[in-house]
Amino acid sequence: MAKDLAIVLNNGSLNSAVVTALAGQKFRPITVYADLGVVPSARCRTAYDQQVAHFKPYREHTLAMSQLGSMRLAGGSPAANIDPRQQGLLAPQLVDLLPVVFAAATIAAHYQASAIYIGLRVGPAPDDLAQATEYIQICNELLQLPCGQPELEIQAPLLELEPWQVLDVGLQVGAPLEKGWSCAESNPEPCGVCRGCRARESAFQMAGKPDPLRPVKKG
Repeated sequence: MAKDLAIVLNNGSLNSAVVTALAGQKFRPITVYADLGVVPSARCRTAYDQQVAHFKPYREHTLAMSQLGSMRLAGGSPAANIDPRQQGLLAPQLVDLLPVVFAAATIAAHYQASAIYIGLRVGPAPDDLAQATEYIQICNELLQLPCGQPELEIQAPLLELEPWQVLDVGLQVGAPLEKGWSCAESNPEPCGVCRGCRARESAFQMAGKPDPLRPVKKG
């Protein structure tokens, strides 16, 4: 019996590589890339294409969302602080994710997919985790009830994990970690100094694993 279909939001990141591998354990994945038209997107798109070649999804789609990228460069979404319960950096991230999730829901309805997988990760901090969990619950209720998609569910399997735990899960499910891009630059090789590169290096160190994107130093 063929597996059901699932939409997987994939931006070429390491989280995307892991969440796509997780989705593939239960579903035939349809990968969706949101092209925001910003400079780092060129290298992120390359990473996404490499992941598509690895996973060989049932279908793959690109969402042209350059207008959202332009708004982000101009200072971010003005909706970021509408809800007073949303604090700090998480609120703008959730706002930015909304149009992508609901665009993916349109694709899910077309294919009659059973799930939408997202690589959202906030970690175990109680306030952030509760906020993100409520966000996903509300999105699910909106899709399932007024939007008439009772079988469709948003899945965020990495939500409460630490970065090193994401790597651990990725290794367990055979995710192509070498095809996940973390750098904020669009160079052929990671810069090694940006926030994304430093966070990635720390995660691999805590997981006790070598980063496949970094050359092994010989003594």
